[in-house]
Amino acid sequence: MEATELLKKVRKIEIKTRMLTNQVFAGEYHSTFKGRGMAFSEVREYGYGDDIRNIDWNVTARFNHPYIKVYEEERELTVMLLIDVSNSGLFGTRKMQKKDLFTELAAVLSFSAIRNNDKVGVIFFSDVVEKFIPPKKGRSHILRIISEILTFKPVSGKTDLTEALRYFTNVTKKKSTAFILSDFLDGNFEKALRIAARKHDVIALRIFDEREKAFPKAGHISIKDSESGKVIWVNTSNSKVISHFSNWWTKKEIELKETFSRCGVDHLYLPTDKDYVKPLVKLFKSRRSRI
Repeated sequence: MEATELLKKVRKIEIKTRMLTNQVFAGEYHSTFKGRGMAFSEVREYGYGDDIRNIDWNVTARFNHPYIKVYEEERELTVMLLIDVSNSGLFGTRKMQKKDLFTELAAVLSFSAIRNNDKVGVIFFSDVVEKFIPPKKGRSHILRIISEILTFKPVSGKTDLTEALRYFTNVTKKKSTAFILSDFLDGNFEKALRIAARKHDVIALRIFDEREKAFPKAGHISIKDSESGKVIWVNTSNSKVISHFSNWWTKKEIELKETFSRCGVDHLYLPTDKDYVKPLVKLFKSRRSRI
């Protein structure tokens, strides 16, 4: 991708996601992911989206204007994005590829984080840790992250979430909020996820394409596994074949939800052709109600 084309794509994503951040996510993110129970740092004027439970009533009465208490963790929250860059992310039959949605979600979460004065770091993973971008603040850092997602070429096309979770647990010493952006087709990660979730606040965002749930009725078609390269022929007009595949997908969804539940990890399923704003806001609100 040429530099001018890349800059245009980055700018387009920035405009769209910053607009969503400012208009939709800012208050929800701030209320949901700010630090709690840490050392008192200072007071500042109350702003939209601040938790009224943190109002300093003495200072508020003195100045006749609402002020809130700020705690050290609130100012030092670290957000880590674990982004699946394996070949399965290149699949997409409708609105966009899974990788495109990874990019938008990463941008929205990152701009929400820096608007809240949080640091953002990234781990790109396939079946190995492909790249680690240490947590930092600032717009230029977020634009770098977006550029990396758009242009990154992984060494491997396969997936192993366990390796990414182990690396994340080892490299991130301070408690952080971690978003895992993946299709979660790799199913052997529960132990590593449980360990990570004991120390950190982990949220799983599962991205999928509707065609991964059900084949179109198109007779005999060839299907290639993007990670292994294996090609098989499937008769999509055969009701037994369709039923078998549908049952497999349903079983996979149930197993994933049970895994997330056992590990205490919030999760959200996001199709590539549907709006992700409302489900993400709903997730934020549900988490806030439990605080």
